[in-house]
Amino acid sequence: MKLAQIFKDFEEKLIAQGEEAESLSFVYRSLKNLSFTDFVFALQREVTDEELQLIEDIYRKLANHIPAQYIIGHAEFFGMKLKVDERVLIPRPETEELVELTLAENPKENLKVLDIGTGSGAIALALAKNRPDWTITAADISQDALDLAMENANKQGLTLSFIKSDCFSEISSKYDIIVSNPPYISRVDEAEVGLNVLHSEPHLALFADEDGLAIYRRIAEESKDFLNDGGKIYLEIGYKQGQSVPALFKENFPEKRVRTLKDQFGQDRMVVIDD
Repeated sequence: MKLAQIFKDFEEKLIAQGEEAESLSFVYRSLKNLSFTDFVFALQREVTDEELQLIEDIYRKLANHIPAQYIIGHAEFFGMKLKVDERVLIPRPETEELVELTLAENPKENLKVLDIGTGSGAIALALAKNRPDWTITAADISQDALDLAMENANKQGLTLSFIKSDCFSEISSKYDIIVSNPPYISRVDEAEVGLNVLHSEPHLALFADEDGLAIYRRIAEESKDFLNDGGKIYLEIGYKQGQSVPALFKENFPEKRVRTLKDQFGQDRMVVIDD
């Protein structure tokens, strides 16, 4: 049987399991280190026993709702290959837009930056790579996440500080920029979350109390003590939070400008607090 038919059969099974068919070829190509062109040509070959075993193994993991990036062991983010596993969320393309915005609006050198809830380190590392003169601190409540973020920093050859902290609980410095992609999904929206996310990614990094607003409220109420004069806050938000999150910051920062910006799909995705 040709490889193409094998993929067709297993992709149909994946769809029946509520997973994306494309994940199968994505993982296969990554594990075999095949370009898309090489993969297309390979589809016309007769399948070997070894290949069939590999495809079956990939299918079983995907059917058990293990994300593709966890299977291959890394995710692409802002030109970097970051290690990811069950300790951290898989960084999303929308978060790249938050990094792009932060870089575009802050060309100054020697800024101090705090990343709250760093997870895999995606935001902090992308900023450090593109602004080597910035002093960046990455904080997370999870030591497991910090261990992985530090491993990613070492692999990227980047130097920054890491601290275990529940929001600002262990923070003592002041910063020019505070950036965060905190947990923001409300428990009532659990049904909107993909099965592979719900079953495999850490709930501590996904869900928040107060209809998803709990961490934003803490940042809004506590961040004044940790911002330098003229300091800015950059946040990723859920698509339903384009009014509720800004309201928290308008209440706590009446003297500052609060903006809501949309992502490439036209959804409310970022909130910026600046002068």
